Amino acid sequence: MPIDSVQFRSTLAQWASGVTVVTTAHEGLLYGMTASSFSSVSLTPPLILVCIAKYAYTHQILLDAGSFGVNILSAEQADLGKRFAEKHAEYINRFADLDVVYGEYGVPLLPRVMAWLDCKTYQVVDAGDHSVFIGEVLSTQINGGEPLLYFNRKWGAFASQG
Repeated sequence: MPIDSVQFRSTLAQWASGVTVVTTAHEGLLYGMTASSFSSVSLTPPLILVCIAKYAYTHQILLDAGSFGVNILSAEQADLGKRFAEKHAEYINRFADLDVVYGEYGVPLLPRVMAWLDCKTYQVVDAGDHSVFIGEVLSTQINGGEPLLYFNRKWGAFASQG
């Protein structure tokens, strides 16, 4: 018997994850979206993955661009995560009033995030209603801080057990 999609999503909401903003540039424009499906894949070569819904506005742009950045947000950056999570991205300049630096292939990166990874697309794998974008990491920057978390459809921060 197939699993109900509502139950599946509710179950997955029980997994806490970090929050990232995936960024790219294409034909002179900057694009970004919030994503929590992010993971390391390989140390040699250095590979990471992000999962992007095929219906997302940035999906085709990421395919065409051939490179992307992953910006790991700190606990103080929930507003930034929400800015890039808004619907109808094609009508919003999400980068308005934000400082950016540019990676090796022109990817916009957010310099005040906890860390970022500059990637060129290594492989794209079809996975149902998503694509798994595997990126070869070209460079990184670590700024530090405490992570922004997403759990049970809520934004939060890590509570130390110290």
